Amino acid sequence: MRWIALHLPMLSLESFVASCADDDAATGPVALIDAHRVAAANAAAQTLGVQPGMKRATALALAPHLLLGQVDAGRDRQSLTAVAHAALAFTPSVTLDLRAAAEVPVHSVLLEVQSTLRYFGGLPRLLQRLRAALVPLGHRAVCASAPTAQGAALLARMPHLPEGMTRHAGDAPALHAAIDQAPPWLLAAGAEHWESLQGMGLQRCADLRRLPRDGLTRRFGTALLDELDRALGERPDPRAWLVLPEVFHSRLELFARADTTEQVLHGASVLLARLVAWASAQQAQVRRFTLRMQHEARHRHDASTPADTLLEIALAEPSHDAAHLLVLLRERLAQVQLAAPTLELFIDCSDVVRRPPPNGELFPTPRSEHEGITRLIERLQARLGDAQVQRLVCVDDHRPERQTALCRVGVAPSDAARAGVTMPLRPVWLLDEAVPLHERQMQPLLDGRPLQLLSGPERIESGWWDAALVERDYFIAQAGDGALVWIYRRRLPTQDAPAWFLQGRFG
Repeated sequence: MRWIALHLPMLSLESFVASCADDDAATGPVALIDAHRVAAANAAAQTLGVQPGMKRATALALAPHLLLGQVDAGRDRQSLTAVAHAALAFTPSVTLDLRAAAEVPVHSVLLEVQSTLRYFGGLPRLLQRLRAALVPLGHRAVCASAPTAQGAALLARMPHLPEGMTRHAGDAPALHAAIDQAPPWLLAAGAEHWESLQGMGLQRCADLRRLPRDGLTRRFGTALLDELDRALGERPDPRAWLVLPEVFHSRLELFARADTTEQVLHGASVLLARLVAWASAQQAQVRRFTLRMQHEARHRHDASTPADTLLEIALAEPSHDAAHLLVLLRERLAQVQLAAPTLELFIDCSDVVRRPPPNGELFPTPRSEHEGITRLIERLQARLGDAQVQRLVCVDDHRPERQTALCRVGVAPSDAARAGVTMPLRPVWLLDEAVPLHERQMQPLLDGRPLQLLSGPERIESGWWDAALVERDYFIAQAGDGALVWIYRRRLPTQDAPAWFLQGRFG
C-alpha cells in the first residue's frame, strides 16, 4: 500500500486569516489566543518575538500591531474538511487524523493512493497536483508518503529531518529507518508521557524499540507501543473512510463585519473554493448555489430589516471554475444594497451535474467557443436579470412577421417555437411593419428608382384561422445601389391601396 499524509501545521492561522478582509492580515503579524495565551503565531509575529505559550499581554507588548484572533475548533474543522474534499478528487480512500499531541491539534489528511498512482503519472506528479489543489483553499501542506498510514502521518509531522533523510519512505526498511529518527512526543501517548521519557533519556523512537516491551507497557500502558507498531506496519491500522455529503453547506464567520460588497466577496471567495473542491471530488459541476448573508442584529435599522439576505445564482451552463462563479456573484452583488452589516456567510448547493472534466485543447473548438458565449450570457443575466436576456427562436408559421419569437435564455421554447424549424431564404433585417412602395407602369419604386426583380414569386397564403389572413407574392429585388431587398405584392390589391410593399433588406 502507499499512503500520503498532508499535514497542515498552520491550518488554524490560515483559517483565521481567510475570515479577515483586511489585506494586512495576510502579511502582518497574526496570532491566535486560547485561554489568554498564544496558541499559534505566524512568521511575522515570531520575528517580533511572539511565541506559542506566551501570555496575551506579553505578546502585545512585543508587537503592539499584532492581530489577535480566537482559536475556533469549528472553523478549523470546516477548513480541514475542505482539504479532505480536495483530496477526494485523487482517490476515494481518504481519512482524517485529528488526534492531539502536546495539547496542540494535529491537522492531517491521509490518502491511500496505491490504486491511483499510475493514473496520475506516479507519486511526484500526484504530489504536485495535490499541492496545486490546495492553493485555492489558502493552505500550505507538508507532504509525506509511506507504506502505512501512521508512518506517513509521523513523517509529515516531524519538525526537523536528519541529514540525508526524506519524508518519503518507499518500502518497509526505509520506513523503519525514518521512524527510528522521530521524537516520541509525535506519538499521542508519547506526548502524554514526554517528561518521563526525557528523564529516561529516550529522545528517539529507536530508543523505545531497544527497551523491553513488557517494562514499557507496565510503565506507560499499551497505547504507546500500539501506536508505534501501527506506524511500522506491525499491527493492523483500520481506518474509516470519509464519505462525501450529497449536499454542500459551508459557513464562514467574518472577523470584522462587512459593510461593503467587496468585503462580502472576500469571504465568499473562500466558500466558493470549498464548493469547487466538493464538486471536483465527485466529478461534478455546479449548476445553482445560494449565498446567505446573515446581518448583525444590533445594526439593523428596525424590525422590518431582514435578518439575512439570500442570493441565488443559477448558471446557464454548469461550471466548476471558482473564478467564474465569483464573477457571477460579483455581478449579482453589484445590484444589491446590503440591509445591514454582514457577520456570517453561508453557501449551500445541491444542484450539480456529474460529468467528466473537459479535455485540454490546443486550438479553439466549437465547444470552447460555445462556453465563451455561455459565460457572456451568464454575466448578462447576473447583471441585468434573467428576464432581461432573451433569444430569438423560430416559430412554425409561414407569415414572415410571425416566424420568430423572443424567449428567455434557459427556458425551453413552446410547441409553436421550435429550434429545429428550417427557415427558407430570408433577409437579415426584417422591418417591423411593411413599407408601401410607389409604382410606375406596374413596376415598384424604391427612393424614386425602379427595382429589378431577380427571383420570385414565392406565394404565401396563411393565417385564415386567426383572422390575420396573408395573401402575398414575394420577390427578391435589386435596388439602384446594388442592395438586395425583399418585397411583396398583394394578390388581391384594391384600387386605392398600394400593391407593393418593402418587407426587409438583405445584409
